[in-house]
Amino acid sequence: MAESVKVVIVDDHDMVRMGLKTYLMLEPSFEVIGEAGNGKELLDWLDQRPQEEHPDLVLMDLMMPVMNGAETTRAVLAKYPSIKIVILTSFLEDDLVVDAVEAGAVSYVLKTVSADELIYALQGANRGMPVMTGDVSQALTRGIRQRTVQGDSTGMTEREKEVLLLVAEGKSNKDIAEELHISIKTVKTHVSNLLMKCELEDRTQLAIYAHRKGWVQS
Repeated sequence: MAESVKVVIVDDHDMVRMGLKTYLMLEPSFEVIGEAGNGKELLDWLDQRPQEEHPDLVLMDLMMPVMNGAETTRAVLAKYPSIKIVILTSFLEDDLVVDAVEAGAVSYVLKTVSADELIYALQGANRGMPVMTGDVSQALTRGIRQRTVQGDSTGMTEREKEVLLLVAEGKSNKDIAEELHISIKTVKTHVSNLLMKCELEDRTQLAIYAHRKGWVQS
């Protein structure tokens, strides 16, 4: 008979932990070996135990005090990379999904899933296979796309951004050259690159772009 999968449940609500523990204890393929109320408690729990007593899986809430799910995922995997983490949450915001996945969570599951779907996700995670429902996958795709748009998918360099901010302040090429200690020709090259990368037509549009990004203080 195969060994049961060892699970630790992390959630700041006692009733949630109790419900999950009760259900998983009915599944012969899983064994709940511990629980914690937040990320710090989980890390302390892991640090106090030898490697052979560590869980195979951590089933963890996302929004918790002290350390949230994404922060905890990064911290746990930095020290104990063999542990698989499944995020179980009520939140489907695009950014939260991306944060959790980028942190290293194998799967991101909503608390509205059925018991069978949760077991399927845990079984998949134990094998290193991501399991996400369609709405979570869509949120992940949207979140990544939005970050690409907001995060300089333009490929803007730090120097180009410096030039952009000075353009937004209404400074001339000569003023920018003097402030950054570069030639006017170099400034013109940066401005041309900015127009091309941002798909804009003139300096005024560049200034508006910087303000809309929130990069210019009023």
